[in-house]
Amino acid sequence: MSTDFSIRPVGIPVLTPIVTTSNSAANEAVQTDLPVSQTVAASDTSAAVRNDLPNHENVSRQVVFDQAAASFVFQVVNDRTDAVVNQFPDEAMLRRRAYFHALDMKSEPTRPLNTDLSA
Repeated sequence: MSTDFSIRPVGIPVLTPIVTTSNSAANEAVQTDLPVSQTVAASDTSAAVRNDLPNHENVSRQVVFDQAAASFVFQVVNDRTDAVVNQFPDEAMLRRRAYFHALDMKSEPTRPLNTDLSA
């Protein structure tokens, strides 16, 4: 890893400064030993953290296209009640997208249909 974080143009050699991190106070410091009650141990890393959804038998995943928002919606649905448990993007984002999509559709100029078939 580099010791400097300056931005340089590509292709021009630049002298890299050498940074020394030790000082006289650190070199002359007295070594200390802490009692066991004041020591800090690393946490147990054997238990892996999982970030996925719980594996329930009554849950299914589906993808729906929202025409008003012109975007796909990923949903986790409870099979027993047909209720949406989780979805991405959320309802507020879909309403925002639908509003801006409607504005875009309104601002596009309408083109007349070319009914001349002789061309």
